[in-house]
Amino acid sequence: MQILVIEDELRVAEMIQKGLTELGFQVTLAYDGEMGKKLALFKPFDLILLDLVLPKINGIDLCNEIRRNLPHIPIIMLTALGTTDDKIEGFDAGANDYLVKPFDFRELHARIRALINRTKGLNNGFKQGFILRFADLEMNLETKIVKRNQEQVNLTPKEFRLLEYMMSNSERVLSRTEIAEKVWDTFDSGTNFIDVYINYLRKKIDKGHAVKLIHTKSGMGFIFKEG
Repeated sequence: MQILVIEDELRVAEMIQKGLTELGFQVTLAYDGEMGKKLALFKPFDLILLDLVLPKINGIDLCNEIRRNLPHIPIIMLTALGTTDDKIEGFDAGANDYLVKPFDFRELHARIRALINRTKGLNNGFKQGFILRFADLEMNLETKIVKRNQEQVNLTPKEFRLLEYMMSNSERVLSRTEIAEKVWDTFDSGTNFIDVYINYLRKKIDKGHAVKLIHTKSGMGFIFKEG
C-alpha cells in the first residue's frame, strides 16, 4: 500500500516513514504543500497523511485541492492545532480523520487501519475513474447518471449526494449526525429531514428489487449493504 506523508517537520516525517515502512507500507515524503500537491495529483496513492501547517501551500487549501481532484482518496490530517474549530475546518476541507500532535504511533496505525477498512473495495465497488459501483447499482460522478440493474434512476442533487456518501461508506453504520454533517453541512440531526430523504432514496433505489441496499439500524442510523 502506497502512503503519501506531507509533513514539514523532518523528525516527525521520518518517524512516520520509519514506523510505517516497518509495517510493510511504502511511504513517500513531501516536506511542503507544493511538493505534496504535485505528488498527490500525479502519482497513485492509497492514503495521504497531511499536516495542517505547511510552507508554500497550507494543509487546508491543499486538502481542498486534493479532494476536488481525488474525491475518494482517504486523508488523515495531522496537526498540533486540536480545537474543535480546527477539526471542523479540516473535516470541511475534506479530511476523513484528524490526529492531534503529539500522538502515539500505535494510534496513527490504528486510524490508518480503520480508514483503510472503511474504504477498501467498497464491497467490490470502490471508485473506478468516475464510476462508483455497488452490487447492481452504478453511479457516474461525472455525468451524474445513476443506474440500478442497467435501468436509470432519476435523483435530485441532494438525493445524489446522499447516495454517493452512503455508497462511499458502505458496510458502515452512518449516524444521522454524521449524515447531517457530511451531506447537509449542518450539525442539526434533531429533525426528521434525513429520514425523509432516506425514504426518498429507498423508493427510487430499492423499490421493486428483491435485494435491498439501504437498511435502518434501530437507534444507530443507516447502513448501505446487500441483504
